[in-house]
Formats: sequence, structure tokens, C-alpha cells
Amino acid sequence: MRWLSKREEGEKKTSADDDAAYVAACRKGDPEAFAVLVRRHSSKMLTVACRLLGDYDEACDVTQEAFLAAYRSLGSFRADAAFSTWLYRIVVNCAKNRLKKIRILSGRESGPPDEAEGGGCAGLACSAFSDANDPERALEEREINAQVEKCLAALEEDQREVLVLRDVRGFSYGEIREVLKIPEGTVKSRLARARLAMKDCLKKAMGTL
Repeated sequence: MRWLSKREEGEKKTSADDDAAYVAACRKGDPEAFAVLVRRHSSKMLTVACRLLGDYDEACDVTQEAFLAAYRSLGSFRADAAFSTWLYRIVVNCAKNRLKKIRILSGRESGPPDEAEGGGCAGLACSAFSDANDPERALEEREINAQVEKCLAALEEDQREVLVLRDVRGFSYGEIREVLKIPEGTVKSRLARARLAMKDCLKKAMGTL
């Protein structure tokens, strides 16, 4: 589980305040304002898209699509939620739509693209023990990341969404409720099932955790 530090919480609030200023400037016709928002949020949005889709190239396309959709819909953005929350919602919806198209084209019933068919997302995986000077440890890290990717891809779509937003991006339950437009109780129940499913999957693949 990932918890935000006080420093991260402070940065998050500052970022939200700054975003509001750039959104206002963009609405007034400042051509550089939206470019700043893209630079500020592209990495985070790409991470979420990649975790949801399981394919880096698809995630890049979805992230670009989401930013274009956000730019076109900026007039409908209301300040009752943070710009980043609104943007995450667009990314999640674009990822869902992309998954539906992939399933139709591939004839599958569920699940994101297999890692073998795309670039995977291992490069975006976060680890607390990465050590470039320890090849054995680095190999272990890559193996763990690969297995986490497989277990994440095996989750049901609604469970994967809440797990990524909560444990990868560190969203609060209220923020996830705003992004996914579901009751907070549903967020908690899906998250509990997702964590249990991840634990069982990793235990089978890697032994007792």
C-alpha cells in the first residue's frame, strides 16, 4: 500500500492551486497554458493508462487522446473538483473505450492486451529497492515487476481501476469516487477485493508474502 507523505500532500495541494491558474489562462486564450498542464501531468496520466491497459504503446495513444479530449472539453470543466481529478477521469474513460475496441478486434471477452503483444509496462513499475549497482537485485526487481504486471492484468477491470488509483497514484477514497463516479463504499469494497486477489495471485506465483 502507498501512503502519501506530508510533503507529497503539500505538493499535491500546491499543484492543484497552480493548475487552476493555468486552466483560467487557457480559457482566456493563452496558448502556452495548456502545454504547461500537459507537461505537469503527462507522466502521471501515462502511468495510470499503462497500468490499466498493460501495454505502453496503447497507453501513449490513450494519454494523447485524453489530453486532446480535455482540451476540447475545457469549457465544461467545473472547479468543484481538481483539474487532475477531472483529467484522471478522462484517462480512465479513454482507457476503458480502448479496452473495448481491443476486445472486439481480438475476439476476447476480458482483460488488457497481453504483455507479449505490446511493450508492457515494466519500465513504469515503481520499486523501493532499486539498485543499479546490484545486478542480482535488479534482476529480482524485474522479475517481481513482471509478475505484478501479470497479476494486475488478471484483475477484473473495475478492481484494477481502484487499485491503480489508490495504491499506485495514492488517491484518497473521495478522489477515487470523483474519478470513477461511484459511491465511496463501492470504492472500498472493490479495493478490498482487488488487494485480496493481488495477494492470492502473487502468493501462487512467488510463494508466501
